[in-house]
Formats: sequence, C-alpha cells, structure tokens
Amino acid sequence: MPSNDPRSTPARLTTPATAKLPRSFLLLLGVIYIFSGLFFRDPWKTDDVAGLATMLTALHGTGHALLLPQIGTLAYAQNGPLITWVGTFSIWLFEPLFELFTTPLDAAIIASRLPNLLWFGLLLWSVWYGTYLLGRRPEPQPLALPFGGEPTVRDYGRMIADAALLLTIATVGILWRTHETSEVPALLAFQALAFYAAARMLDRPFSGAITLGVALAAAFLTRGWIGSLPIMAAAACLCAPRSALWRAKHWFIVSAVICAAFILLWWIPADRVSPYWTHNWWLWNIDSFTWPRYRVVLGILRDLPWFLWPTWPFALLALWRWRSWLFAPHIWIPAMFLLWPLIIMLCLADPFEPEYSLMAVPSAALAAFALPTLRRGVVNSLDWFAVMCFSLTSATVWLGWIALQTGWPHQIANNIARQTTGYTPRLHLLALAMAGIITVIWIALVRWRLYVKPQALWRGTVLSASGLVVTWVLLVTLWMPALDYIRTYRPVSAQLAAALHEYQKPGECLRAFDLGLGQRASFFVFNGIKLSYRPDCTLILQQTTPRQVARGEEAFADPAAARVLWTGGRAADRQELFRLLRVQ
Repeated sequence: MPSNDPRSTPARLTTPATAKLPRSFLLLLGVIYIFSGLFFRDPWKTDDVAGLATMLTALHGTGHALLLPQIGTLAYAQNGPLITWVGTFSIWLFEPLFELFTTPLDAAIIASRLPNLLWFGLLLWSVWYGTYLLGRRPEPQPLALPFGGEPTVRDYGRMIADAALLLTIATVGILWRTHETSEVPALLAFQALAFYAAARMLDRPFSGAITLGVALAAAFLTRGWIGSLPIMAAAACLCAPRSALWRAKHWFIVSAVICAAFILLWWIPADRVSPYWTHNWWLWNIDSFTWPRYRVVLGILRDLPWFLWPTWPFALLALWRWRSWLFAPHIWIPAMFLLWPLIIMLCLADPFEPEYSLMAVPSAALAAFALPTLRRGVVNSLDWFAVMCFSLTSATVWLGWIALQTGWPHQIANNIARQTTGYTPRLHLLALAMAGIITVIWIALVRWRLYVKPQALWRGTVLSASGLVVTWVLLVTLWMPALDYIRTYRPVSAQLAAALHEYQKPGECLRAFDLGLGQRASFFVFNGIKLSYRPDCTLILQQTTPRQVARGEEAFADPAAARVLWTGGRAADRQELFRLLRVQ
C-alpha cells in the first residue's frame, strides 16, 4: 500500500506552477490538430481506404455487408463492424449535403471522416477527465510546504489533466492515425474511455462499471481480439488485491456482463447470416497470435520509442519516481493500460502502428504525473529541447517546400524529384498564407517562452504539443498536394476503369492475381471495380513489378496463353505495375 508519510511523495510543487491554462487554448489546439489533414485529400492505402471501402459497400451493397464488413465482394474478416456502422450512417446522412459543393465521391469521402471528430473528441475528453479524477486524489498530491503555498487539490488535478491532454496531442506516432478512416481512431477513443471508467469507479463504481463494460465491448466491435484483449486484460488486473479498486472488484463482473451482452448481440446474428465470414474472422484473429519471436521483439524495440515520442521517457521516469506508490490509482491504472498492450504485442505475428497506438494514452497519463517530480532546471531544459526540435522540423518543412518549388538547394530538390516523378508543383496562395500564419504563431510562442519566463509546469507540454501541431499544419498546407499525388490511386483507377470499359465483354468477370488489399479497396472506392473469385474468369488484373516483367517472372501461367490488354501504375511508384490480361 502507498505510504501514509507525506514526506515520501516525490511531487514538489508550488501554487504558481499550477496556474490555469486557458480552456480556449486547449480547444483551439485540438480543433487545429484534428481538422488539419482530415479533409481535402484522397484516402490512402491500406487502412485508410479499406475503412472507407467497407462503408461504401455497406451503403450500396448487400444487406449483410452492414453486419459483416466487406470490400466489394471481398469479406473483410479482420476488424469488427463498429466503424463501418458509424461511417455508413455518416455518409448516408451528410453525403447529400456535401454533394451540393463537390462530386458524389468526394462528398462520400468527406462524410466518412466526420466520425473522426467524434473519436478525437471522446479521446481527449476521456484522457483529460480520467487523469483529472486521478490527479485530485490524495495519493499524488505534492508535499505540503511548511508555510503553505502548495496548490489546491483542484488546481493540481487540473494541471495534471491539461498536461496529459497536451502530451497525447504531442505523441508523434498517432498523428497520422487519428486522421485516417480506419479502426485506430475509434480504438484509441474506447481505450481512453476505459481508462476514464476505471478512474471513475474509484468514487462512483456503478457508473464507472457501466462505462467500462460499454468501452470494452466497443473496443471488441472495433478491432476484435487484437484490439480489445490488451484493454480487457488491463481492466481485469486493475482490481489486484493491493490496489484501490480491490474494494470495487464485484463491479467488474457487471462490466464483464455488459461487455459480453453487446458482443453477443452482434456475434449471434453474424454467425447465422454468414458462418463463412465468422469462421474466417476467428482464423484471422487466432493466426495473428504466436509465441514471441526475436525479429518481432527487435522491431518493437526499434519502432516504439519513435512512435511514443516524447512521452515514453517521462512515463518510465514516473514509474521510477513513484515506485513506492506503485499500487496507488494514479500509477497502477495507467501502468496496467501501458503494460498489457506491450505484452500482447510481443505475442502477435506482425505488430505495427495500430497495436502501438494502444500505448499512447497510458504513456501520456503516466508522463503527466512525472512532471511534478522534476527539478526546475530539468523542466527548463525540456522546454528548450521542444523549442529547438520543432523549430528545426518546421524549418525543414519550409526548406523542402522551397526546393520543390524552385529547385534549390539542388541536392534536396533532386531527392524530392525522385520521389515525386511526374508531379508538377503548383503555388497555392491560400495554403501558403496559412503556412505563413502558423509559422508566425510558432515564433510568437517561442518569444513568449523567451521573455515571459512562465512558472506554470504545463509550459513544456504546451510547447511540445504546439510544435507538433505547427509542423503538421505546415506539412498539410505546403506538402499535401505532393503527398496526395504520391499516395493516391485515383488516376490509375480511372485508367483501369477506362480499359475495362473498352475491353470487358458483356457478362465477362474480372478476377485478381497478387493484388494487395489496399489496391483492391482503392479500385473499388474510386471507380466501383469489383473483383470476382470465379476461377473461370477470362479477364485478370495482375499486380507485379517492372523488374519481374523484365525478367519474365510475372507470369502465373503459360505466357503464350495470356494477352496483355493494358498496363498502368502510379508515376511516383516505380516498384508497382498493374496489368489487365485476357487468358484463353
């Protein structure tokens, strides 16, 4: 149990360090963060366009496509149906409105991303309020000063919650993932909701248990066992005998019942509608788990520090500084939500960013509780590191854009040209003006830190979160046309659709060979191209590489029996080639 001796607390803080951060600043920063890069671009492979494809299939396809996610004729038996439900409803409701201003396809793309605003709002609210509930408890309170001057419980909890929210925004790895039409934004939101529910159970166990059950079920319906098992395992360990939630252990049974009920409400009709889909769903989930492997562990150790930057060093520091208070709720709850995603990740065959994302919220919450334990000199050093780091990244974005537009510096321009083959740079004055404004705001923020010298402990998190947002806005405003050109499949999909219009005979089916999921989803989204699984289809869409074609290694059958009708690909991708073939 935590020590009752207040002198053992590692937190040392005075009232000026918990000065209130304006709510308008937090709101503005969150709005800029989520709106930048969310609209006015094409969906990119793989998760982004696959999520949209399931929504369009559910909206325009067969009835069971809403219950069981599909991409055209492909059973997408990987994730759950929740984001498909919400996205389909959003497209159905808002697409007619957006069609007044743009094409039907672009209207559907815009409408499909509106749920991201809901997921992001739920994420930030849950992180803030969950951390606030933990921060105002007696265990994390700073040392009482001999003559007073320590912050009030409310001010201290609010400062910790603000820091956790800002550190969540500052996490580098989730920046792009929160802007894509995939399961990751929803999964992040439901994990954060489970975190809040656990904190709420400390004082209101009934409402906390209900919220926890809903969050666990929603996580399962979002990403199956891979996404929900880490959250469920963490929730199960929260009521360990020495933890503060041990007294509320019977309420976890209520959460489990609610979770199971919601899951069965989907699973039973799903299994009756298509046993084939549910069987493949089980196989995919089971096959995703394996014994820890050397290469997987090395990959996690290599990628995870970059993904969780800058929160993970502070999260580890919090665990060390509060080691005598390990079972205190403000450490135990986020530590369990941090530990179990890592454990489950080690047992996955191919863990990557969707799995890494589950460590972002608890890492930010733990990092926030490390801040009151730092000396002032260390905090100042971190402030200047954030200033230098994000000033450098912003300058790099500007330098790259100048090279793209003018061809100078030559070496940088040549490197960019190799990655953007065929792209013609255009000067967008509105985007340039927005980039200039956001750069001036960053300079003003740095000047504020130089001359005002604030004592508030949240100043470093403000600089980190603002710096990342500034860099992101610069990328969106200056580089989005080039990035969209590199990553979109819209032009090659239109070429393929034109070729099919010319060569496909009435009633002739088209099947795929070596075609990736992202490419399949892109062709369906942009031009409604559906691929059959019939082995007797005489039209074949093949994905290969120019090198394989040059070496004669691309044939899947007798080359003499196949006639090439069309070849195409993205100009910026020299390793990808599509061929439309007719076999005899």
